[in-house]
Amino acid sequence: MSTWGGHGLRGSTLEDMINRTNEAYRKNGLALIQKIPTPITPIEMNRNRQITLAYFDQKSTVDYIGTVQGIPVCFDAKECATDTFPMQNVHRHQIEFMRDFVSQGGCSFFIIFYTARNKMYYLPFSEMLHFWNRMEEGGRKSFRFEETENMIPLRRSGEYLCHYLEGIAAEPEQE
Repeated sequence: MSTWGGHGLRGSTLEDMINRTNEAYRKNGLALIQKIPTPITPIEMNRNRQITLAYFDQKSTVDYIGTVQGIPVCFDAKECATDTFPMQNVHRHQIEFMRDFVSQGGCSFFIIFYTARNKMYYLPFSEMLHFWNRMEEGGRKSFRFEETENMIPLRRSGEYLCHYLEGIAAEPEQE
């Protein structure tokens, strides 16, 4: 069981950058992207009624969902401390949701922050699906940075913004 204050809040720096970017996109009329909150059940609260311990009620689908100039999008934000991304960071229910989303005409992708490199990348769902299928067929349970030919570097503006709309624009149309 994941708990508030445990591993469930990894990636909050990346998510903060994405949240700021989403707000800038909204203000400029470029996109409307919402962070999907993960439902939690509080266990302990302090005197100020702040949650100090909780557990996650259920699996969430993806971190973000919305629309970019008429294109439905969903994506997940992941951090990786090394050049090898463990596939255990991606869950079956996320792959299934993203696959269904793409089949309905949407665009699914991952934003991966390689913390050791201090670089962010846009990884199309089709590329992650390749690694997922390889794992499911008994292959590697991770992928190396060098294997990701279709990963698109994301520019950073200042300290907070990452421009993932560039990734959507550069991605080839999905069939």
